[in-house]
Amino acid sequence: MTATALPAPSALPAARSSSDVQRATAVGSLAILLWASAGLLTTLASGLPPFQMIATTFGLAFLTGTIGGLSRGRDVIGVLRQPWPVWLVGVAGLFGYHAFYFLAFHLAPNAAVEVNLLNYLWPLCVVLFSALLPGERLKPAHILGALCGLAGTALIVAGRGGGLALDGGHLWAYASALAAAVIWGAYSVLSRRFGNVPTEVVGGFCLVTALLGLGCHLAFETTVMPQGWTWLALLALGIGPDGLAFFLWDYGMKRGDIRALGVLSYAVPPASTLLLIVTGQAAGGWSVWAACALIGGGALLASWDVIRKK
Repeated sequence: MTATALPAPSALPAARSSSDVQRATAVGSLAILLWASAGLLTTLASGLPPFQMIATTFGLAFLTGTIGGLSRGRDVIGVLRQPWPVWLVGVAGLFGYHAFYFLAFHLAPNAAVEVNLLNYLWPLCVVLFSALLPGERLKPAHILGALCGLAGTALIVAGRGGGLALDGGHLWAYASALAAAVIWGAYSVLSRRFGNVPTEVVGGFCLVTALLGLGCHLAFETTVMPQGWTWLALLALGIGPDGLAFFLWDYGMKRGDIRALGVLSYAVPPASTLLLIVTGQAAGGWSVWAACALIGGGALLASWDVIRKK
């Protein structure tokens, strides 16, 4: 790999047709659907150390991406020869986000509601950071849509947790959750700066993330052998929410409507909650349906310009 600076705006992908943008946005939306199952699968895999989960699931993600690329006749080895900024953004995004995310829950296990809410500021970061990209412009509808999504997220988290109460004793946990949100938002938007880099390189990011997770696990944790359904939950996580979803998201970020995808990401908390309710892992309530209305309305508002063009 040769050292180089961040690509100039001229290195960004050429202008695409409205139908191409809509197709890429739809592909990126599939990642959001997969992430909606992460809560249930993580619950089924509970009891495993966080870095052990990172090492296992991202190892599976690497295999998933490699097999998928080979089946499509792609060069999964040569594509890894990328400038160091590409690797820095990719690995920092995947490993950095998950490291801070798990650290936040570890530091404040009794404040999961607040930590989860702060973590789900990342879709808002995606929408706001997108205004910094060349050729992008943030419109009032995008901001209003993002705020509606944030309000829906706050409502559903508060409804599940019985209210919000930011405790000063958990400041480091809250800071970690905010760091995770900013890292993932920045990673998602910076992916657009590397729009000409093939999505297959995400497999390399997953491999390095798995190795870093393994190193941290061996250094700081005690190995716990998965039992029964835990194996299946880990397999599903590695293939879906922590695997294929990252490839779909990368494609959507590079070629789709970033702002629309950022707001649509607010569908993850209510969708995840509804899945937990259906499977008997959580109880429903009025807050669930009100949050769905806020998030759906916000997504429609932020995506209206794309829908209108079609």
